[in-house]
This record gives sequence, structure tokens and C-alpha cells, in this order.
Amino acid sequence: MDKKPEDRRSRRSQRLLKEGLLALMREKRFSDISVRDITERMDLNRGTFYLHYPDTTALLQSAETDMLEQAQALIDEHMAQTAAEGSLRPVFEPILDYVVEHRDTCLALFANNSTSNFTDRLHELIRRNGIGLAEAWFHPASRERLDYLLSFITYGLIGLMKEWFDQEMRMSKEELVTAADQMVKGAAAVLDRA
Repeated sequence: MDKKPEDRRSRRSQRLLKEGLLALMREKRFSDISVRDITERMDLNRGTFYLHYPDTTALLQSAETDMLEQAQALIDEHMAQTAAEGSLRPVFEPILDYVVEHRDTCLALFANNSTSNFTDRLHELIRRNGIGLAEAWFHPASRERLDYLLSFITYGLIGLMKEWFDQEMRMSKEELVTAADQMVKGAAAVLDRA
């Protein structure tokens, strides 16, 4: 029973360190951020940092993992409806809501992608979840065509979200979801005819 307050303090410290890192990443490049910068920002001592992470890269990867796990939970929650409807809409809408809610964090992670592999990890998450859907919906002629289709779709969806942010979300979420759904279906149709 003594571990609960310690666990709570540990989780709080980890959360604060991640918040500090992500806040700093909105101000400067990841490579310019030190452990000292993070701990001073969050009023923690360096020992607390090293109790949880060996370096800033491990902290960044942990923050990315948190984001991807939350995205996976949303996908899991809406995957059955997406498969049943034959549309990307049921899963893409809540993902967009999540991304909008965490816009600053996503922008910081995308902007510092050269330091980490966030885009590649996001690509793998979308791809892993999309394999079954693509096979069921589009019946690709070969595994090779399926791989091309999934690469095109996953990087396309990531690019769409990034562009939406870059354009200050001027397009409505509804328009973006409709466009994404049409693009996915269009890509599959073109690849099938190739």
C-alpha cells in the first residue's frame, strides 16, 4: 500500500517532464534542449529526471509513445464501425478531434521529426490498423499492391493532417474527413485498374 503515493508521484514527475519538454520544443529545436532546461522549466531537480529517463531522447520517445497509445485506443474504439461502414469516417473523425485537442504537441513532434521517428511510428500505427480494412474493402490483386496502397494512404493521411494544421484548419473538419475518405477510395480504385 505504501507504493501508491510513490507511484502517483512518479507518474506526476514523468508527466511534468514530458510537458516541459513539449513546451520547450514549441520554442526551440529538440537538439538545443538540455535536461537542465526541462527541469528548470518544470521546477524539478535533475535527479528526478534521471530517475525516470537516461536522456532527453528517451523522454521524447516516451512522450511519442503516449500519443500513439492514445491514438491506438481511439482506433480500437471505432474500428468495428469503420469496417462495417466501409468508410474511414468513424475512425478518422475522433482521431482528428484528438489531434486538434493536442495540436501544439503534434506540431512539436512533427517539427522535430528529424530527431525522432514520430512520423514513421505514426505511419506504422496507421498501416498496422489499415491492413485488414484495405484487404476487406479493396481486395488488392497482390501483397505488393496492398503495400503500395497502404504506404500511399498512410503517408497521405499524415500529410493531410500536417497540411490542415499549416493552413490553420481553414477547411472544416467535415470537409477534411470527406476528402480523406474520397482520396482513400480513389487511390484504391486507381491501383486496382493499374
